[in-house]
Amino acid sequence: MEQLLKLTEYISGIVWGWPMIVMLLGTHIFLTLRLKFPQRKIWTAIRLSVRKDKDATGEVSQFGALATSLAATIGTGNIIGVATAVSLGGPGAVLWCWLTGVFGIATKYGEGLLAIKYRVKTKNGRILGGPMYALENGLGMRWLGVLFCVFAAVASFGIGNTVQANAISENLALVLDGWLSAERTKMITGFVLATLVGFVVIGGLKNIARWCTALVPMMALLYVLGCIYILCVNHAYLGEAVALIFEKAFSLEAVGGGTAGTVVMVAARYGIARGLFSNESGMGSAPIVAAAAQTKNPVRQALVSSTGTFWDTVVICAITGLVIVSSIIAYPEISQEDGGMLTKKAFGMIPYVGTPILTFGIITFSFSTILGWSYYGERAIEYLAGRRSIVFYRIMYIMLVYTGATMSLALVWNVADIMNALMAVPNLIALLLLSGVIAKDTQHYLWENHLDEE
Repeated sequence: MEQLLKLTEYISGIVWGWPMIVMLLGTHIFLTLRLKFPQRKIWTAIRLSVRKDKDATGEVSQFGALATSLAATIGTGNIIGVATAVSLGGPGAVLWCWLTGVFGIATKYGEGLLAIKYRVKTKNGRILGGPMYALENGLGMRWLGVLFCVFAAVASFGIGNTVQANAISENLALVLDGWLSAERTKMITGFVLATLVGFVVIGGLKNIARWCTALVPMMALLYVLGCIYILCVNHAYLGEAVALIFEKAFSLEAVGGGTAGTVVMVAARYGIARGLFSNESGMGSAPIVAAAAQTKNPVRQALVSSTGTFWDTVVICAITGLVIVSSIIAYPEISQEDGGMLTKKAFGMIPYVGTPILTFGIITFSFSTILGWSYYGERAIEYLAGRRSIVFYRIMYIMLVYTGATMSLALVWNVADIMNALMAVPNLIALLLLSGVIAKDTQHYLWENHLDEE
């Protein structure tokens, strides 16, 4: 087991190394330029996200699809992941993480457009879509769509399920230490979580979307308001924090005695990697639910989908980064901690509200991720083995929630990281080879002002 753990750590380090970073960030920049900066329309996109396209084809509203996507995307990566980037890459990593989100808006836009463009309608009226259908119907590469679904299905059990359940149980075990043993806390947490998840996912997409629509805005708003309160407490250090983030993001100072490159290289590596991992732009997960949205045309849903990256990275990750860096300046003794402990101590330094905000964020973000990823996994399994396979997938998914809450998951983390990276490859191929289709529709509907046409 120890050897397997080391092997998966090694493979994870390779697949999330510079080649993957260059592929993802390169796609972000390429699509930004080719689509003429769709980021300029972010406020139009936000307005569209809270409207309903009446009489349009689809299973859920545009906001319902966005909320489900955000539920799967906004997770522990937004909290602990940002702290990990700062711990490993320094304060400058926050800026690189944020820039990744800005450029990633274009990629999430392209994914949403292809999801609508190549979605299919089954005989019983269900709407199915995602990268696998873009690969099959747009490029005639079903085999690559199959590979994508295999990676997505495995990832749903890992990053979408067990590791999230584990994050919740571990956090509650710390909070309830002294009241209940860690083992008992995890068992109770696993049972309650599995019950709640089963109640939601058995109802299918509409039930998942209903829960996510109610849960996501509340959890994100409360977390952001809590972070703003912490920033108010740390207000004396905000100017210095912002200056430090920009200074270290572009510093040419040598690191590690000159053997590990410059500060800017280290900050860019970890900031970009955590930003890409956090917002999932280019991974191909979000288009699976975007395909089910009720929308007049592909570009309208593409715009709505792009707001997911805006909220996830440009807003939430940026605010979290400011909290972490300002807290490090205020309390220098926490600066040597790793990502998870740095997060805990940074929030814990704030009297009364710091720890509750962190606990609430981890629990709600992780639970919503479990719900969102259940749908991604279902669609992947259905593509591979047909609709009848869904019931078996749901049973296994619910059981693994309990398993994740009660077991140590170092190996699962590594496998999940690998699967997430492998998912991105087929999706990026679809985005790049179909970029002409994306550009053509964008020109017609967006830049030639036909956004209200069907």
